[in-house]
Amino acid sequence: MQYDVILIGSGFGSLTAAALLANKGLKVAVLEQAKYPGGCASSYKRKGYWFETGATTLVGLDEHMPLRYLLDQTGIELPLIQLQTPMQVHLPDGQLLTRYGNLEAWIEEAERVFGPEGQRPFWEYCYRVSQQVWRTSLEQQSFPFSNVQDLWQAMRQVRPHQLSLLPGAFRTMKDLLKRYRLLDNKLFTDFVNEQLLITAQNHLEEVNELFGATALCYTLFGNYYVEGGMIGLAWALELYLNKQGSTILYRHHVNQIVPQSDGYEVRCMAGTYRSRFVISGIPLNDTYQLFQDEKVRQKLRPYLLPSEKLNGAFTMAIALRHAPAIPVLHHQVHVPEGLPLIGSKSFFVSYSHPADEFRAKAGERVVAISTHVPDPAALRIYDKRQLQEAIITKMEELGMLKRADILYLDSATPGAWIFWTQRAYGMVGGYPQYRDIKPWQMKDARLDHKGAYVCGDTVYPGQGIVGVCLSGIIAANKLLQDHF
Repeated sequence: MQYDVILIGSGFGSLTAAALLANKGLKVAVLEQAKYPGGCASSYKRKGYWFETGATTLVGLDEHMPLRYLLDQTGIELPLIQLQTPMQVHLPDGQLLTRYGNLEAWIEEAERVFGPEGQRPFWEYCYRVSQQVWRTSLEQQSFPFSNVQDLWQAMRQVRPHQLSLLPGAFRTMKDLLKRYRLLDNKLFTDFVNEQLLITAQNHLEEVNELFGATALCYTLFGNYYVEGGMIGLAWALELYLNKQGSTILYRHHVNQIVPQSDGYEVRCMAGTYRSRFVISGIPLNDTYQLFQDEKVRQKLRPYLLPSEKLNGAFTMAIALRHAPAIPVLHHQVHVPEGLPLIGSKSFFVSYSHPADEFRAKAGERVVAISTHVPDPAALRIYDKRQLQEAIITKMEELGMLKRADILYLDSATPGAWIFWTQRAYGMVGGYPQYRDIKPWQMKDARLDHKGAYVCGDTVYPGQGIVGVCLSGIIAANKLLQDHF
């Protein structure tokens, strides 16, 4: 069957690009190997409950942010509940820190917990940088540059506030903490390191200032809960695609992408499809395996990261009866002694909204728990019960659940992520930020400078739903810029 554009995978980057291209009148097909859309930002049904696959928080709806741009361009409406308090953090010393959405309230809380020195100027600076980063990211959709036309488009869009960001690409978050005399505040550095892991997938020595400041400030923008779980986000975009005459084809595991004289042949177990253009929404490690064109593979090799530079995840899905009346849905729990087997110093907990009876019936709640597994190909977890027990014990100590109220419990290692998502090594969260990889050195959206493109969480910018959304915007924009 012939399409204008075929997208590989239905992660949020692919869905963003698909919606924007369908909006321009192109006939689009998204090929998804699973039975649900959304990739690592989705939900799945088990024992009558809807659990989150991976991502559980949604940001990006503020002015000058990618998700706002997508909705404005397409008119898509999402089933959202805005969160008054984005998150709470259970610190190693036993204190409960509330990450307020208001900057002034957050600074007061940070000063209360970490002490007044340096907190106000640090957070005011980070928030200002994060605002400029998001604004610039939509103004400079030709970045990273890979041809002369990109440079020309960028020059036309240059604004003074963009130039002020450049020095931040050469400084790390460690440098920034040192500037504000915060580097010797161990409680604060522990907090920053574990917060950076959520969105930048690395620690302050490696994360550059631009990505780090933006990562730390995501709670200071609008945070939302998707009614029915994150799959509601994907379903809203699928509905839009269907209305535009495009489609998502499920149970279509792509095996090969073969360039043709007039486009591409995409081969699946379910059949062969042809298109003028193709966009890979799966990680670069997996994209590399699909292309038979040695020129494409040669260009991709420098961008591939091995397992030792990536993170997998250990996740738990829990259904509770008589769930505790916890008003804040998202929590990060520090574990200073490290979790058994994997050594992670924190885990992330997300409760379903008490009013959401799609995911669990009245009086019950579902809980998603995740923690990092470094070098997932090398670190094998043979006895999940040790990790489960450590996490449940910690949550019970903090009053976050009662063991007797657990109706259902399941857990998954990186091996399960390989099975569910087909992602190399069971990697989640995208490529971590590294100080020796500057933003302009990250993978551009073009794969072969003919008609193949890439988006998702392993290219620029590639972190969290909001970053993945931006990657889809950039891929769609470059395709349209190159050929229409």
